[in-house]
Amino acid sequence: MWPHSRADEERRVKEDRAALRIQSWFRGTRLRSYLRHLQRKATIIQKIWRGYIARVYFRKKVKVQCFVMKMNFYNEMAVRIQKRWKGYYVRKYVHNYYARKRYLEGLTKKNEQVRRTMEEFAEMQRNEREHHQVECEEQKTCLQAQRMHFLLSTHQIPGVFNSPYRDFPHEMELQMKSIKPLLVKDIQQKRQAMDPSAPGDTFLKTRPLPPIPSKKPQGPFRDPATVLQQRYRPLEPTLRVATSITDLEEAREELRRGEWRGRIIDHAFQPFSHAHKNKKYERSIHTTSSFERLAYGTVYFREENQEKLRGKKPFKSIFTTCNVFDKFGQLYSNAGKIV
Repeated sequence: MWPHSRADEERRVKEDRAALRIQSWFRGTRLRSYLRHLQRKATIIQKIWRGYIARVYFRKKVKVQCFVMKMNFYNEMAVRIQKRWKGYYVRKYVHNYYARKRYLEGLTKKNEQVRRTMEEFAEMQRNEREHHQVECEEQKTCLQAQRMHFLLSTHQIPGVFNSPYRDFPHEMELQMKSIKPLLVKDIQQKRQAMDPSAPGDTFLKTRPLPPIPSKKPQGPFRDPATVLQQRYRPLEPTLRVATSITDLEEAREELRRGEWRGRIIDHAFQPFSHAHKNKKYERSIHTTSSFERLAYGTVYFREENQEKLRGKKPFKSIFTTCNVFDKFGQLYSNAGKIV
């Protein structure tokens, strides 16, 4: 019996070990399959949750973008409305086209008049300069002729400016014939008249005293003729005296009266006050419609037409709760009860 019992025991141990391996493999397979199932379900849950979060974020993003687009659109429309209104208000109440036109026409005429006056004054100054230049040239020529008077032709000897090779004598020859020679005294006097700071003649040791005037001179160093001319000089008022001191205020008042005569509405526009809220709307004379708010129950309401409602039942608007009228006609009742 002993050998057989040992063999049976060994076979039993071997079977136990085989059963344990089979059980461990089966349990491991079942556990791994369950873990894979849990992983797939977790993946599905994460996918659904992340999709939901993304859709919520996208909806918020779309709402924000729509709000920004609407605000930009409203701002642009508000700018357009303000631009139109400001242009209309300025053209109607602030800027007076006809007064501006009259002002520009008067300014153009005044500019033309001033321009003509300035041109005449410039022409007069140019003529005076030319005349003065001609006089200076004549004086220089006369002085030169007086200095060269010794070169004048005589009956026996012709002068330098009267050459026999000329058909006509030189202008200087004719000038020297028409004037007297320049003496030393005359040279000194003319030099002193032209340049008072020039030194006197070396030949004259002392200057002669001026003649004693018969009348007392008008001033310490002035000529009586100059004093009389200054005394009886005509009045030349300055620009400040010629124009009125209230010229600007008078011009503004005249412009204000012109705007008052030309405007249509006497009430000034008050955009930043509440004075216009209790006032009745004054419609424009260019239109026939009145853009004002109608009083409640005056024109298009049934409360005023009581004669037409006599003998009629009052209107009832009682409905039961229903899903978008899917059973219209079945759940309707006059008293709110199910038929």
